Amino acid sequence: MPKSFSYKTIFVGLALIIVLGMVVNISLGSVHIPFQEVLKILTGQEASKHTWAHIIIQYRLPKAITAILTGFGLSVSGLLMQTLFRNPLAGPFVLGISSGAGLGVALLVMGGSLLGVGIFNSSFSLAIAASLGSFIVLLAILLVARNIRDTMAILIIGLMFGSLTAAVVNILSYFASMEKLQQYVFWNLGSLGNLSWPQVALFVSIIFIGLLCTLFSVKGLNALLLGEQYAISMGVSVKKLRYIIMIATSLLAGSITAFVGPIAFIGLAVPHITRMLLKSSNHFILIPATMLIGGIVMLFCDTVAQLPGSQLTLPINAITSIIGAPMVIWLLLRKRKILL
Repeated sequence: MPKSFSYKTIFVGLALIIVLGMVVNISLGSVHIPFQEVLKILTGQEASKHTWAHIIIQYRLPKAITAILTGFGLSVSGLLMQTLFRNPLAGPFVLGISSGAGLGVALLVMGGSLLGVGIFNSSFSLAIAASLGSFIVLLAILLVARNIRDTMAILIIGLMFGSLTAAVVNILSYFASMEKLQQYVFWNLGSLGNLSWPQVALFVSIIFIGLLCTLFSVKGLNALLLGEQYAISMGVSVKKLRYIIMIATSLLAGSITAFVGPIAFIGLAVPHITRMLLKSSNHFILIPATMLIGGIVMLFCDTVAQLPGSQLTLPINAITSIIGAPMVIWLLLRKRKILL
């Protein structure tokens, strides 16, 4: 990064890119809407066609906001996990939060007939089931973490919880009907376009709380980079910091999985991209930059998934993996060794 560029300039540039990306994302879709009409609708002016305004306000705008929030939450939670565990391959779902959410949805969709429960009859049912599943896994990890001082042991426990819940999901899949199995697979592919405005409002609230928890841990995160003993010598309560980080990650990653589905690679790749671009390990700088870059990457992935000019829409989870995996490989080849 040239010395002539300050971090403030970079943040302003990223903010402008995310606004431009949002407008471009909203202007594209299966229904062609002239760009000037999109700008008129977004600025509160009356559109030439009522249907255009309805498509943008009720479908495309909530989807773009959801994409930005998803990028914010996954990128920051990935950064938190990589710092906490001092592991460059840690992501937002290493604690088993995503697997717990998947188990909740699997029990609702595929285990409904076995449990005597009807299939979900409201738009919030999947989100509620996923939230309960991720919350139960988080509660179990927090209870276990009370008696464990080794942070790496918590990482292993989270991975084991993830394996356990995945095994239960596999058993449910084995006995599920084709229709219910297909329904679960579709949820697992992820979707940014299924949220109504009340759901978006709830989503915004949860993401805001998770990011607020993150801000309270910035000083401790910087100290943690030099090791737990150094953090303790600086007066940081590592146990309390660990709890705050895990709760913030669970709120961010858990709510995203609940409302959008499991989204791969964003939380793993974006923190590394941010470190490489800014050449800084200071979390006062990394956290806002990671948020903005994560939002930009998710908007880009969603734009690609829409296949501009086509009636088809690809699964967002597939696009993030196709884009994210080469990013991680390229970073490894470029830097040979990724440092936190």
